[in-house]
Amino acid sequence: MHDFIDHAGLEWMSGVKAVSSDMNAGFIAAFKERCPHIESVCDRFHIVKNFNDMVENPVHLDLIRELEANGDREGAGEPRRGKCLLTAGCDRLRELDQAAGAPVGKESELFGITPFRRKGGLEERYDSLLMMSHKPFMIDLVKDGLETACKTGTRDEMRSQVEKLILSCRATQDPHFTRHARLLANHIEGIVSYADFHVTNGKVEGINRKIKTIRRKSYGLPDDEYFFLKLIDASHKGARLDRSHKF
Repeated sequence: MHDFIDHAGLEWMSGVKAVSSDMNAGFIAAFKERCPHIESVCDRFHIVKNFNDMVENPVHLDLIRELEANGDREGAGEPRRGKCLLTAGCDRLRELDQAAGAPVGKESELFGITPFRRKGGLEERYDSLLMMSHKPFMIDLVKDGLETACKTGTRDEMRSQVEKLILSCRATQDPHFTRHARLLANHIEGIVSYADFHVTNGKVEGINRKIKTIRRKSYGLPDDEYFFLKLIDASHKGARLDRSHKF
């Protein structure tokens, strides 16, 4: 980030109001040191991703291990099979239940494939999974709270919502939840900044995905200069290409 700031110049950076990044402390520290006027915004996608990695997946595995340790191997299979239900959310499952019986996929006479019929009862299975333990219910509650916080209109409303989630996570006394509560508390200023600026990492993540796709399709490019030319060409599809570029 220091190299980027030097390349852009402090005069140009003086016009930047906010920068979105993941919750990496190095990015935030770099801007605070070189451009203290810029406000750091924690990307909402990475907030949810950190929750999935730090809380949802470990708690899900703990629940399965607990049921297996108690000898309930049949019951342990239910959360294993229903993980996709917990990640989908109640609203999405309600939509799928309304489309129960609808064909999924295409029929193929050549390979003898008939369309799969969408099953119903997903919301009922979802409710039964939440009743197995209070931890899946808390996961659902916190994820809905994070979504609600990002939709709030003001910074104070978003701060109030995030602080409630921090207290809820700490109240579980589960190490995974308390660790995530500590993460939210340490980055609360960057999280609530989203209410003022509404910037995300969406474009940067899209560019990164395009770069990886080009590299994968080429099976690797040993010539770095040619690789950069392909990236520049891909970034100007449909735009003027008579501009000069500096490497």
